[in-house]
Amino acid sequence: MNASQEQKSFHHVHDHTPQQPDDDAKGYGIEHYVQQIHETANKLMTDRANRGDVKMLSVALKELRYCLKVFANYRHRRQVTVFGSARLPPSDPSFQQAVEFSKRIADAGFMVITGGGNGIMEAGHIGAGRENSIGLNILLPFEQHPNAVIRNDPKLMHLRYFFTRKLLFVKECEAVALFPGGFGTLDEGFEVLTLVQTGKSHMFPIVMIDAPGSDYWHHFLRFTKEVLLKRQLISDEDLHLFKVTHSVDEAVKEIVDFYRVYHSMRYVRGDLVVRLNRTISDATLEKIRAEFTDMIKGGTFELTAALPEESEDPTIAQLPRLKFRFDRHKLGRLRQMIDVVNQD
Repeated sequence: MNASQEQKSFHHVHDHTPQQPDDDAKGYGIEHYVQQIHETANKLMTDRANRGDVKMLSVALKELRYCLKVFANYRHRRQVTVFGSARLPPSDPSFQQAVEFSKRIADAGFMVITGGGNGIMEAGHIGAGRENSIGLNILLPFEQHPNAVIRNDPKLMHLRYFFTRKLLFVKECEAVALFPGGFGTLDEGFEVLTLVQTGKSHMFPIVMIDAPGSDYWHHFLRFTKEVLLKRQLISDEDLHLFKVTHSVDEAVKEIVDFYRVYHSMRYVRGDLVVRLNRTISDATLEKIRAEFTDMIKGGTFELTAALPEESEDPTIAQLPRLKFRFDRHKLGRLRQMIDVVNQD
């Protein structure tokens, strides 16, 4: 399946948040959850919540509802979130790397999400072009102007709170690319790693891109290995959740190849169901069964068709599945298994 075919077959079939097993089994519809929202809002009155708290919840819900409405128009496209400094000028090598990366990833069929501002955010939109750009601008005490590429575009959204913005950055993307940046970039990078490491987000590729001759992310990699790993604050498997590179070619390949055979995933009655763009060979299945027994709680890896609980999305009903009882402590191993699947 080529890149354009993969894009046409793609749909945001996973919720991008962990599913509760009881809700999954009961098959609740949208109406049930809307009613829960109503009930929760009504309880704010009986709770005698203060005005500031209620205002915060109201603004956050309104922002999220509107943004989800905008993103719904592009759910047939995979998206890459690009993070990096707002301070880097067009002359900076990392700015130029971000332009080239975003052009190449857009050529591969992806859209590019950034914060909509200057620096690396603007570079991401320059490379992708207006048609393939999405912006999530943050409203700050000092005014942050949207960059010229995304300004006045209906795909530019304005948010008051960082937490709603950061939720959307991760929920709506299928990959993250990080370029050098300050506190905000590091905050976003560590949050993405934490969400994937703990299974609070779907699995996706994370690439950290240095310009040729730069060592920004290589300092991060050294710290990760020599401090976090050496002191057993992370496991060796966690190093497979991200890639540090100087090469745009390697960064683009890391993202595109991740969806070569792998399509998406969701949990159904305690099993992890991995959807595949095509079935895998018997040899690959046996390799997975032999090498990844440590990441399952019991039973084995089974190839299967769509499960009844997945019937809400007929667009992927024909895709084969790989089903197994996953040990959710093994997210790094899951990433390794997906790499094996994609090598089939």
